[in-house]
Amino acid sequence: MIVHEGYIGVPPAIRGGVVAIGNFDGVHKGHQALIGEAIKAARAGSLLAGVVIFEPHPREFFHPEESHFRLTPLRQKLAVFQAMGLDFVMVVPFDAALAKLEHFEFVEFVLAQGLDVRHVVVGYDFYYGRQRRGSPESMILAGIEYDFEVTVVPPVAEGGEVFSSTAIRLKLAQGDVAGAALELGRRWRVAGTVIGGAKRGTGMGYPTANVPLPKGTALGHGIYAVRATVDGTAHDAAAYLGTRPTFDDGMPVLEVFLLDYDGDLYGREMDVEFIGFIRGDRKFDSADALVRQMDEDVAKVREVLTGV
Repeated sequence: MIVHEGYIGVPPAIRGGVVAIGNFDGVHKGHQALIGEAIKAARAGSLLAGVVIFEPHPREFFHPEESHFRLTPLRQKLAVFQAMGLDFVMVVPFDAALAKLEHFEFVEFVLAQGLDVRHVVVGYDFYYGRQRRGSPESMILAGIEYDFEVTVVPPVAEGGEVFSSTAIRLKLAQGDVAGAALELGRRWRVAGTVIGGAKRGTGMGYPTANVPLPKGTALGHGIYAVRATVDGTAHDAAAYLGTRPTFDDGMPVLEVFLLDYDGDLYGREMDVEFIGFIRGDRKFDSADALVRQMDEDVAKVREVLTGV
């Protein structure tokens, strides 16, 4: 899969293909349906299939003071795209220059001149260009002018619920990682480099690896059954996200306890896949009471992960 940043100097190998356009945060089932339409159209015409995405998310550009919960960082998003069978990805930097482009200029510079597209696939709610003046309808008109086909994908739903990144964020904020996985089509995950902590867990018989969460992550606080992958090996694990109210009630931290593992994890990259929610965070009267609860939590985690 070819990854190209920007819309200038686009490699000839990825010009003249089919593209789906969007932010695709989460690359959930609705996004997958849209991208699937692009792949189907490309294969039917013996063309390459790709996506045009924006980095950073436009909301982060326009509102840098706000914390934005990104479901899929760029590296993870690219891995999902590759697994779906896309041939290329154009990552368009969302900056002041791009924000000033009128919708017809976006089509001319990015899609026509940059990619020489043959077919564009967008969602029913896709708006683009300065002040979001471009719409699916204007994209259809642009296709007539620049000689490319346009497919507009209607809402994709299951059980009467339209798949959306907002709905997935809400589920995660409530700790419903299983519900989020149903909409994502895969389990939600985070990755980071293990850092040092207060080592309270070690003193209680539960040594944990502390993984910093990306800025804006809004996952419900509590205990989770997870899979933690280190150096390509997956381990059953219990994870805690919270403010440690029994001790210092400080900044939220993700602490991961690998079951039946003995080794040093500091400084190593860890990928954490969330599988099930065990319980919410709460304060205990003593460290001993917390340890007794942790014993029960780990037993429940083992039950959840059996056969997963």
